[in-house]
Amino acid sequence: MNYTPQELKQMGFKNVGKNVSLARSCVVINPQNISIGDNSRIDVFSILSAGAEGIEIGRNAHISAGAYIFGSGGKVVISDFCGISSRCCLYTSNDDYMQGHLTNPTVPDIFKKVERGPVILKKHAGIGSGSVMLPNVTFETGSGAGALTLIRKDVPEYTIVAGNPPKKIGLRDKDLLEKLESEYLEYEKKIIQPFKEPIYYKASAG
Repeated sequence: MNYTPQELKQMGFKNVGKNVSLARSCVVINPQNISIGDNSRIDVFSILSAGAEGIEIGRNAHISAGAYIFGSGGKVVISDFCGISSRCCLYTSNDDYMQGHLTNPTVPDIFKKVERGPVILKKHAGIGSGSVMLPNVTFETGSGAGALTLIRKDVPEYTIVAGNPPKKIGLRDKDLLEKLESEYLEYEKKIIQPFKEPIYYKASAG
């Protein structure tokens, strides 16, 4: 079951677009710092935990079941047409205890060594199931990561990586991606926008 458009408006989000699908089992922390664009979908058992810098979700973005997004350490941007598959974790803070520092939120910061920073997914980025994204990482336009990838560094445009440590496994077709986006937007104008009621799409494997 998803929240109705009326309920979404009452939850106190910074901004909610049209035809947004948010499962009732999701945990949403600090909705006043979260924006969600048109046609985006957040599936069951996901967590959106926004910090002071907020979480920005663009249009036609999909966050699949059981994905966790923690924004306490910096800004999170999930741009238009991005996909985050099931059981992915995006962290904007990360404890470093290699030198003997204490760790976890019950301990004051003076006893810890914590890396903090933004997590940015630019347009058309895609993250495979079970992947982990650490602070100060940007997925450039069209880039992606295969399942179970640990992402500690920026991923170049249209590049697909996988593994731990990640290795380049392929490239996406930029021209095809842009062509299909343009065709979809035209389709949306003709087919989707005339509908007044929200449209709910079938589940995706992501």
